[in-house]
Amino acid sequence: VQLQASGGGLVQPGGSLTLSCTASGFTLDDYTIGWFRQPPGKEREGVSCFNSHASVGGTYYEDSVKYRFTISRDNAKNILYLQMNSLNAEDTAVYYCAVYAKRTQDSGLYYCLRPHMFDFWGQGTLVTVSS
Repeated sequence: VQLQASGGGLVQPGGSLTLSCTASGFTLDDYTIGWFRQPPGKEREGVSCFNSHASVGGTYYEDSVKYRFTISRDNAKNILYLQMNSLNAEDTAVYYCAVYAKRTQDSGLYYCLRPHMFDFWGQGTLVTVSS
């Protein structure tokens, strides 16, 4: 059972990247998915979390990435994605994908504030935004 993250790299300010996270050993199905990041010298933070079964607020984006990042998944391919546009230096971080393998009705924000609840984690992929 693992999540394999990929897609990180060096990108210029204003550029775009798409992070991918392939699940193996289990199916993403309708579980809650999340992307977290840890900037250099800072704590890990929730970037975006998505729960399709949430009663309200199924999709959450941290304020600084709202309208620039998009979380999604392809259940057929068992892959989750984070599309990142208009990148800036503050987006430089190691990005982690995560899956909470239970069906609930809690919001995306609920899970992004509780990374310890996630069952599976990818290994992290480094995104560096620099000219």
